[in-house]
Amino acid sequence: LYAVKVRAETMQKASELVPSGMLSVIGRPQAQYNYACLQAKEHCKSLGMENPVCSVANYLFPDGRVIAGHQQALDFLQENSRRLKFMRTKTLPVSGAFHTELMVSATEPLREVLRQVEVRRPEISVYSNVDGKRYMNESHVRRQLVKQLVSPVKWEQTLHEIYERTQGQHFPHTYEVGPGRQLGATLQKCNRKAYQTYAHVEVTAYED
Repeated sequence: LYAVKVRAETMQKASELVPSGMLSVIGRPQAQYNYACLQAKEHCKSLGMENPVCSVANYLFPDGRVIAGHQQALDFLQENSRRLKFMRTKTLPVSGAFHTELMVSATEPLREVLRQVEVRRPEISVYSNVDGKRYMNESHVRRQLVKQLVSPVKWEQTLHEIYERTQGQHFPHTYEVGPGRQLGATLQKCNRKAYQTYAHVEVTAYED
């Protein structure tokens, strides 16, 4: 929990350095997200900004992305959404551009605290959303947790890795516990066969 606290505090401090944010984008099949980010950065340079940041921060599902960076870049994307083949854009209620270069100042404090806490090799398969692969050992866990601050979250790729099956092999049962069905909706868009064994479990809080 101490590591989580340090991570949150350092990310908040990084967010306060420059106006920045995150933008949820659903695009048409023709949308080119990296090219859109490049155009947004060129726009920022035309405003006199040095080293503007604008990049994909989350790969959610096919044609679903979160783009993060300087606020001026995100404003450009929203103003030019039709030309960029974006069907829908929505500003996320967050304080900064998480999972981008703008979080680099948070990496060293987290790296230092992870040196101090005990990290064990996972006994079950735990996947890193940095690359969608399983954690291998203690040093790999530490390395990926730091890298995750400045790397895009590859949720779509992680789901493909988890549910990869040979032909004829059954898919596992998947349960989403608690309020909302967002994980199920994402799974349906990424892997329809895996979604067939998905179930939502409602949780009710009882008061004495």
